[in-house]
Amino acid sequence: MAYRPAWPSPDGAVAYQPAPPTLDARTNGFAVAALVLGIVWMFWIGSVLSVIFGHIALHQIHESSGWQRGRGLAIAGLLLGYLALALLGISIVAAIVAG
Repeated sequence: MAYRPAWPSPDGAVAYQPAPPTLDARTNGFAVAALVLGIVWMFWIGSVLSVIFGHIALHQIHESSGWQRGRGLAIAGLLLGYLALALLGISIVAAIVAG
């Protein structure tokens, strides 16, 4: 969100937009957890948690208006989680077909 100077509101009072995020923006913990679980996989349960935590992180980062960072970590965790779930699905189908 770009910083904008004060502007008059409809009732004549001067309204200010919140200050822009500083360099002190914190990395979202769910984003880090999503990436770690996406890398580790932990017997496929980590993949499910990676997807869940990745979506939670993206929502929290979006709602923070720039005060949290880690969008790339969350997306990477999501991609790894979905990839692992896809591989799980393929392996289950292959096991059924090989039967």
